[in-house]
Amino acid sequence: MPPDVTERALLRNRYFDELTATPDLAWMGQNTNHIPAHPAVRAAMIEAVERGEFNAYAPPLGFEALRAAIVADLGVEGAEALVTEGGVNALALVCRARCKPGTRFVTTDPSWKWPLMFARQAGAEVVEIPIYDPAVNYKLTPAALAAAVDDRTAVIYLVDPNNPLGIRYTAEEIAAFARIARDCGALLVHDCTYRDFAEGHHPALLEAPEHAVVSLSFSKWLGLAGMRIGALVTPRALFGEFAAQATSVLGASVIAQRAALAGLSVKQEWMAEARRIDGANKALIRDAAAAIGLTCPVWPSHGNFLVLETGAAGLRPEALVEAARRRGIMIRQGTYHTERFGDRFIKISTSVPTEWAERLRDAFPAIAAEARTLNDVAPQF
Repeated sequence: MPPDVTERALLRNRYFDELTATPDLAWMGQNTNHIPAHPAVRAAMIEAVERGEFNAYAPPLGFEALRAAIVADLGVEGAEALVTEGGVNALALVCRARCKPGTRFVTTDPSWKWPLMFARQAGAEVVEIPIYDPAVNYKLTPAALAAAVDDRTAVIYLVDPNNPLGIRYTAEEIAAFARIARDCGALLVHDCTYRDFAEGHHPALLEAPEHAVVSLSFSKWLGLAGMRIGALVTPRALFGEFAAQATSVLGASVIAQRAALAGLSVKQEWMAEARRIDGANKALIRDAAAAIGLTCPVWPSHGNFLVLETGAAGLRPEALVEAARRRGIMIRQGTYHTERFGDRFIKISTSVPTEWAERLRDAFPAIAAEARTLNDVAPQF
């Protein structure tokens, strides 16, 4: 491996290590949920620890009760759930199963970067359809997708709600994408990481029960990012293909699975409060950002985050991120998501304690003022 690749990997790790070591850091850049956990979820984790459940491996596909609860929560009767170590592992195994040299992986720009990396690692050509455009309401259109696919297309990857834009697709749009995937012989991969923050979300398995899969995460809605737990939900006929690609052959974290199952049991109550806090934070941050010249191109956002455009204020996203970091606030630059459009925006996560949102609001003027003075900014990831 070239030395520069090694050094960049080490630099990236040190960057996040320094963030995790920052006292009282406000994590507002990774869409993680920092609202204090539901008592039932905390109790489930503590009980599992006290019983020493971490001494044994979990079932390789996940606890049967959790697998059933995931399918029921998604509303896709007859499907099968494979519990994974985070949603990212679910997407990695899909890419291992379907991507190879000579195939194409079609997605949007912006999208979530890691599945694109997995597809390229497997030898697939990645096709990114630009959607950062008010003319298409910041969405992938069926016409644009149809024009981009061909018989080499192995995977159509759709993040819905989109990270970072926060748009959400309708049932009619999902049905149109499913028809296009069927006609070109592709697998429709519906990344539903943020579905619980959206109104009217419609899983692709309802429209494509034979050629779609859904990836899920407990990081964002339930606040279990550090526990590493997610799932891939597939048609029963395809389950074996993807289970054969799983790397969690000894099961995902027992403690995380107990927390996830407890979370699903109180989900309606939990999400009502989480969405109330998240919604209030979005409005507060949008208004505070407007006061320093930042604009919000997508409102409402159906994810637990906001995109804020910086161009009208004459501010560089990277400079804003660094100025915020110096004040103990982690936000994210657009280039994390997209090289093509990344110089236009920052992204701010909103499923956080109200005090964090107020802290950012109060610091915004000073952050903007210092950002104007920053020319050389250290690498950000």
